[in-house]
Amino acid sequence: MALSDLLYPDNPRRRQELIHLHQELLDCMSMNFHATNELAGVLNAHLGCTITHIKMRESGTVKENCDIIIQAMSEIQRQVQKIDSDMKEKLEPVLYQKLYDIKEPELEKIAIAHKVFSIVLGEATSTAGMVAIKLIGSNFITLTVSKLVSLLAQIGASVLGGISITILGLGIEMILHAILGAVERNQLLAAVRSYEEHLSEFKEASEKYQRAIHEVTSLVRQQVQ
Repeated sequence: MALSDLLYPDNPRRRQELIHLHQELLDCMSMNFHATNELAGVLNAHLGCTITHIKMRESGTVKENCDIIIQAMSEIQRQVQKIDSDMKEKLEPVLYQKLYDIKEPELEKIAIAHKVFSIVLGEATSTAGMVAIKLIGSNFITLTVSKLVSLLAQIGASVLGGISITILGLGIEMILHAILGAVERNQLLAAVRSYEEHLSEFKEASEKYQRAIHEVTSLVRQQVQ
C-alpha cells in the first residue's frame, strides 16, 4: 500500500472513481468522432461537400482530440453555411423564406432544396433536398453543434486537457502520475470534481448531437432502401 493511502484511506476509492470517469470521457469522445464522420459521409455523398474524416489520436492528449473534433465540426458548419448561401442566391426571396417557415410542408421544402442542388451540383441525389432541410431548416447547426464545440473547448482548456487518452492501459499508479504528478488527496479530489463537472453536461450535449445525426442518417438509409 502506498504511503499516501495510509495517510488518506479514501484514496483507493478516489483512484478507481477517477479511472472510471476518464473512461466515460473517452467513450463519449469516441462516439462523437463516429457521429461526426457519419455526418461528414452524408454531406460528402449527397451535398457535394469535401469534409475529411477524423480519427482519434491514440498517442495524443484529451485537448488534442477535442481540437480534432472542433476543427471537423467547424468545417461542417462552414460548408453547411455555404450551402445555405447557395440556396439564398439561387432562390427567389419568397421561396428561400419558405425553407425556414415552420408552417410550410416539409415535402415542399425538400422539393425546393433539391431543385437548387440539381442546379448547383449539376446532378443531385434524391435525398439531397431532404438532408439539406434537416440540417439547415432546423436548430441542428446553430444549437447542437455550437453547444458541443463550446463544451469541447472548455474540456480542452481544463485540467483534463493535458491527460493522454491512452493512460488507461498503463496501470493505476501510472494513471495517477500522468494525471496528478503525485498522489495527494487534494489533487485526487480536484481531478474527480473536474471530471464530474464537465462530464454531466458533455454527455448530455453529446447525446443530443448523436441523436440529431442519427435522425439524418436513418432517413438517408430509408431512402436508399
